Amino acid sequence: MSGAAASARVAHLCRHPIKAIGHEELDATRLEAGKGFAHDRRWAVLHAAGRSPGPQGGWMPKSNFLRGVAGPELMAVRAELDEAAGQVTLRHPRAEPITVAPDSEAGAAALLAWLRPLWPETRPEPARIIAAGEGAFTDVPEPFVAVLNLSSNRVLSERLGQPLSIHRWRGNIWLDGLAPWEEFDLPGREIAIGSARLKVEERITRCKATTANPETGRVDADTLGALQQAYGHQDFGVYARVIAGGDVQCGDRMELS
Repeated sequence: MSGAAASARVAHLCRHPIKAIGHEELDATRLEAGKGFAHDRRWAVLHAAGRSPGPQGGWMPKSNFLRGVAGPELMAVRAELDEAAGQVTLRHPRAEPITVAPDSEAGAAALLAWLRPLWPETRPEPARIIAAGEGAFTDVPEPFVAVLNLSSNRVLSERLGQPLSIHRWRGNIWLDGLAPWEEFDLPGREIAIGSARLKVEERITRCKATTANPETGRVDADTLGALQQAYGHQDFGVYARVIAGGDVQCGDRMELS
């Protein structure tokens, strides 16, 4: 671990209220012990070939849902969640903005109708909105928070010869001030951010959703190929577990525990 970690700070905080459908940046949030990023992947859209959730609900594998890897247009959706009202406003460069309450019958129907033109006709169609309850429809069943490094994104951008939006990676906490790829030294370590403390658990292996541009919804960068050719893997960012809750805001310093 280099000395760069001493100057690392939170540059962005991001959540994705509906899995794979819309990113949102925040100034601050509160992390709770044993839980993921608040209101991240609170809902997901089940496709027609996905299995229905059991009576107890809970986490389900990502293959059941609409995802950017199958429908790159979804990557260009932007979201804004009204937590108190339970409403999400979605925007896309080729669709009219929509505000829906995904938990309501009317809101769910409106959301499915809005998504259909953005989803490939060759794929099983959007069928149902489901809520995660106390959990989240993240890619893994553990309640992890995704921590990413802006310096690594800059290096990969330079390698590909184009700027890469941070929203390709669907992270939660973006740190600036680390050396490139220094986040890969963090698994097994504890970090303090704001008044919260997290334990970094493992690296995140990426999928082809990252090849799509979040501004356009078009595939335009071989992110996975660049990672594989340069580093021999397809990892970007790390998962961390919240072990002590607390408030986090942009500008907060990250400290190694």
